Parts: sequence; structure tokens; C-alpha cells
Amino acid sequence: MELSLEEITKLTGGRVVAGESKNGYRGLAALNDASASDVSFLGNEKYYNDYLSTKAGLVLVPSVVTEFPDGPVYVEVENPSYAFGLVVKKLSSKMRSFKPGVHPSAYVAEDVKFDSAKVSIKANAVVESGSVIGDGTEIQAGAVIGENVTVGRDCLIYPNVTVREFCELGDRVIIQPGAVIGSDGYGYEFVDGAHQKVDQVGIVVLEDDVEIGANTTIDRARFGKTVIGEGTKIDNLVQIAHNVVTGKHCLVVALTGIAGSSSLGNNVTVAAQVGMAGHIHVGDKAILMSRTGVMKNLEGGQVYWGNPARPVKDQQRSVAAVARLPKLMTDFRELKKKVEQLGSE
Repeated sequence: MELSLEEITKLTGGRVVAGESKNGYRGLAALNDASASDVSFLGNEKYYNDYLSTKAGLVLVPSVVTEFPDGPVYVEVENPSYAFGLVVKKLSSKMRSFKPGVHPSAYVAEDVKFDSAKVSIKANAVVESGSVIGDGTEIQAGAVIGENVTVGRDCLIYPNVTVREFCELGDRVIIQPGAVIGSDGYGYEFVDGAHQKVDQVGIVVLEDDVEIGANTTIDRARFGKTVIGEGTKIDNLVQIAHNVVTGKHCLVVALTGIAGSSSLGNNVTVAAQVGMAGHIHVGDKAILMSRTGVMKNLEGGQVYWGNPARPVKDQQRSVAAVARLPKLMTDFRELKKKVEQLGSE
């Protein structure tokens, strides 16, 4: 499987600015690891020395580059990282074969609605009664689709994923290995000296083009819906609690936890290890930096950092002030000694 230079320029909207193509390209690699059959890219000036010595066959470059060492073909694009991603997707789609049909070891209930000529269900997967599977969807080994689940078109469910009963997946949803969609929300009431479980009877809805990372857990609503909005991308090891609603095209990075009934607006970015308390809202286009603790509603369009979350400039000033405290204490002690000496004279 390989791509020609013509295919790559058409795919990326780029233009050849230097070099001459001698063959097709079938691999993808970093600048310092690439060979003559690989495509690579320069997306960060930190890797410029690697760029100058790369043995890649083709390099995607930004328009600001003016040096083109002998060897590779250089294709100028607006955004090298994004363009490289398009090449990755194209090559991986060629390498990955979609084979429709149901593996003999899989279990599919008799009343499941799907077209076996257009759906792939692999070894030891389970699809339970009442479910609907859209055309082009692949359910990989060991995945479990519970009762009355709806899965849209062209979804990719990786091994050992669990989608529990009544949950709904839109089109082109990707769920990485080990994720759990629709586990019970963490709901208890303390009655008669013991924690009594509160039944969680809602569902989870993953809208179109949502991606869920490995070992991420998204809890079903206590009642109603937990909703992950269209185009939202959730990283590995994220916990989304019951009745959380995210807007469209949000990014939620690894080790984040969002407590019950909280919500994100559209285009919100939540960096790694953020913690959000329950029943709060973060507005459109807000950015929560790593390890931010969110205790109250936050307006959209700002960058927040710290615990509790504050606008990043305010928090940076506080951090800088704290860093100066040891020297200020030393200066204070010296000044105090001088004052005491003057007083004793």
C-alpha cells in the first residue's frame, strides 16, 4: 500500500517546492527516523536540526521554510501537522481492511437489526437483543454491545469495549479499547446508617464524530441523558459522570474527571488532570489548563488555571508572588535585625 506524490498533494492541498519524486510512499515516520519510502513533516521549529538531516522521502513543510536539503521531496502546506494527519488517515485506511460478516465465535442475538454484508463483527464480540448496528460499522474482538443499543454508520468499536443497554451512538463514532459507555452513575443516599444505591435509569448519547479514548468511562444518567456533543474528542483515562453534557467539538484530555450534572459549552478545551465539581457550567471556547480545579461556573472565551480556577494571568501573578516569598522573608529578617540593633544603641 502506498501513495503517489500526486495523491499526497491533492489530499493535502499542497504544492511541490523542491525535490524530485522517484517512487511512491508507504510509510510514516518522525524526521529523525524516516527512510526514503516515508512521509514526514516539520511542524515545530524545535525539530529543525532533524529536518536538515532527515532521510525521509517526502516532507510536508510550512511556507516559512526556505532551506531544502538534497534528498526529499518538499511539499508546502498551510498546516504540516494537520496535512500529515490526512496522510496518516489515508494510508491507514488503505492498510486496514474492512471485512464484513460475523465471526463464528461472536454472539449476535436473533433480533439484532443489521446487514451482515455491510457490518463486521469480530471474534468473541457480543451484540445483545434489540440492538441496531449501522452499515459500515466494525465491532472488534471481545466488545460487548448491550440490549437495545443503537450504533450508527461507519463506527469503529475497538476490542473489549462495553456499551451498556439503551445507549445511543451516532455516525462515525470511534471508541478505543477498554472504554465503558453507560456504566452506572455514582449515586448513593445515606439512609439508616448505610449508603443506599440510587438506581441509574438514564442513558449515554455519543453524537456524530465523537471519539472516546482507551479505558475512559462515561456514566449513564440517573435519569435522562449523559451527552457527548458532536465532534468532541475525549482522551484516555477520563471519567465523565452521570448527566454531564458537553457541547460540540470539545477536547477533554487524559485523567480529567467531570462530576455529575456539569456541562461544557461548545469548543471547550479541558487539559490533563482537570477536576470539575458537580452542577457547574463552563462557557463556550473556555480553556482549562492542566490540573485546574473548577469549583464554580466559568465564563466562556477565557483561559483558566489553578485550584480554584482563575483567569490565567491572575494565577500567574499569584504563583510569581509565592515564588518571591523566600527572598522576601530573608529580606524581612535582615531588616528586623537592623531595626533591633538600632533600637539597642
